[in-house]
Amino acid sequence: MKSLFSNVVVAISGSNASIMAAKYAIVMAKFYHCKLTAVYVVDTATIRQLTMSKIFVQQESMEYEKSLEENGTRYLAFIEELAKSKGIKIEKELRKGTVYTEILLEAEEKDADLIILGGWEKNRSTRDIIGHSHHEIMANAKCSVLLVKDPDIDMIFRNA
Repeated sequence: MKSLFSNVVVAISGSNASIMAAKYAIVMAKFYHCKLTAVYVVDTATIRQLTMSKIFVQQESMEYEKSLEENGTRYLAFIEELAKSKGIKIEKELRKGTVYTEILLEAEEKDADLIILGGWEKNRSTRDIIGHSHHEIMANAKCSVLLVKDPDIDMIFRNA
């Protein structure tokens, strides 16, 4: 019988909710012995829109993209350390494009049977782009999607 979860993709945005989702995914990988991939997407689509609408000049958008890439690399390294602390090997992917499109493409490329997302933050106004991406992922994924909202994940992670 095939396991329910053999390939899991977790979306990392740098938000506290996405870090909680990563911890949840690491615990799942430990207990269900599944492959785990953490994905951070540099949102070049939004950067392009900001540049075209003259909110950013070209130089600013290049600097902002570079800053997001550095953040993504840092967040993925942090997630990798969390995984190592639980004896879990994790693949890291830094992608560029529209957030939901890149998460869905990664899930398809990895033949994922589950995508894990962090729950919405309390202050939704600053996270509208994440809320939109979550909606698009849930609506268009070819596999199951899990939205992590467990308030006890830190304790569960510590004890795993």
